[in-house]
Amino acid sequence: QVQLVESGGGLVQPGGSLRLSCAASGRATSRYTMGWFRQAPGKEREFVAAIRRDDGHTYYAGSVKGRFTISRNNAKNTAYLQMNNLKSEDTAVYYCAATSSNYNLGSMSRKELYEYWGQGTQVTASS
Repeated sequence: QVQLVESGGGLVQPGGSLRLSCAASGRATSRYTMGWFRQAPGKEREFVAAIRRDDGHTYYAGSVKGRFTISRNNAKNTAYLQMNNLKSEDTAVYYCAATSSNYNLGSMSRKELYEYWGQGTQVTASS
């Protein structure tokens, strides 16, 4: 079992940047596909990005591709989400998630396949 703790959220002006961190404890992140999801008020939780367990292949939602970058440092048991050129529509609570499976790219966006979740961190892009 793994425990996930997100950090790095905050208030930023549109066009600004933030880097979210997801620290894992209990088991090494190298054993997991790591994902980021977000949930805005009144909306369902949606996929943002994922990095696959075995080969580090990444996958992004179309709305963030080219602006967000997911990465991992297995030595530090931490996953990251670098967010650039933030827009007001990126405002949401961001959640880190992990699954022990090495899914194909199409499945990595399915939140029901992730076994472990963090508590979330608020990101607000507003002037």
